[in-house]
Amino acid sequence: MEKRYRVNEIFYSLQGEGRWTGTPMVFLRFSGCNLGCPFCDTDFSAFEPMDAETIAARISEKATSGCKRVCITGGEPLLQLDSALIDILHGAGFTLHVETNGTLPRPENLDWVTMSPKGSVHPGMDPDEIKIVYQAGISEEEVDAWRRYGDKKYYCIQPCDTGDSVLNTENIRSATEFVLSHPGWRLSLQTHKITGIK
Repeated sequence: MEKRYRVNEIFYSLQGEGRWTGTPMVFLRFSGCNLGCPFCDTDFSAFEPMDAETIAARISEKATSGCKRVCITGGEPLLQLDSALIDILHGAGFTLHVETNGTLPRPENLDWVTMSPKGSVHPGMDPDEIKIVYQAGISEEEVDAWRRYGDKKYYCIQPCDTGDSVLNTENIRSATEFVLSHPGWRLSLQTHKITGIK
């Protein structure tokens, strides 16, 4: 039987975070995660089972403007993403970006991997970008520990959206101060939320 992937949603928008902020992409959001981060805004109970060919067709439908970048996210996309789906999407001409928590092995042939670590990282993970979800009070030592991946990567600090405006303001202030005192890092704001797009 052909594999079915649990797809939460497929939509076209701008990348709101990190190195590729402002870049048009089709987003493939999988349902499910191996962690339980309290700030996650994905409804894992909602999904549609799809085979790889259907996913590729839906992505192509959303890419009506000629967009050729796909961001595969979740939840944790590496629970489901495999070489079969990667090959089909590459065969359709898409460049593949993945956003992962880094706890699982990195599949081959991905074009860009953003890792947002939330604990132990798989030893085979080799991300192109590190994105720390930053909350006021996190230690500098904890954040700087992720620099071990080398100076050729992009390092982003993203203030955590807690849903509380007072806490969010403090997270932004604290993250800004951190980046000002650590020039190797960049501030990443969730611009899709600021602009009111998906």
